[in-house]
Amino acid sequence: MTSSVLKSRPSGGRPTIPPLCNGDHLTRDEFERRYESMPGMNKAELIEGVVYMPSPVSAEEHGEPHFDLITWLGVYRAGTPSVRGGDNSTLRLDLENEPQPDAYLRLLPECGGQARLVGGYVTGAPELIVEIAASSASYDLHEKLNAYRRNGVREYVVWRVWDAVIDWFVLREARFEPLQSRDGVYRSETFPGLWLAPDAVLRGDLAHALKVLQQGVTSPEYAAFAARADPR
Repeated sequence: MTSSVLKSRPSGGRPTIPPLCNGDHLTRDEFERRYESMPGMNKAELIEGVVYMPSPVSAEEHGEPHFDLITWLGVYRAGTPSVRGGDNSTLRLDLENEPQPDAYLRLLPECGGQARLVGGYVTGAPELIVEIAASSASYDLHEKLNAYRRNGVREYVVWRVWDAVIDWFVLREARFEPLQSRDGVYRSETFPGLWLAPDAVLRGDLAHALKVLQQGVTSPEYAAFAARADPR
């Protein structure tokens, strides 16, 4: 979330709106008020009522893994009219959670999607969220996971860079359960044809990962999904 709104200052020069600080406990309205008063802020998240302000990230541990997964998702979205995606966009999940996930995919509302654009912001839970995490100790696999689960995110993908593992969770009976791969390939249950070869992604072989994705989008289940959900 960014804004051109400037902090108002009284005669003494001190801002009237307190700045966001890591660890603040805020309502969503107050979080947005403070965020909008800081036009230079690139990323801050409200997770379970607590403000998180990530440190700068490196190319190896975040930027390049992020780029590869965005490419994979973008190729899928390019051929699927019923799907939209985003990169570091603010999500208004509930009154205590306003994250900026690394990526997401959502179905359009007219195709059965559960999230909508309200005032330019995604409101409600996208069907699939992707995060790049340092390790299993990250809040992506704790506080964020719980917030996403409770708000009905159907599938959650986490690339744990230090652990060299990609986790894929699916929501079943209000719980996230690991998705089992078949022949070393994850196959989305919500987005037919969205196939991921985690070993290829982890070794940086994006070409092979996209080849596997292409197999997914030429599958019969993808064809049926695309025909059923085409909003045109």
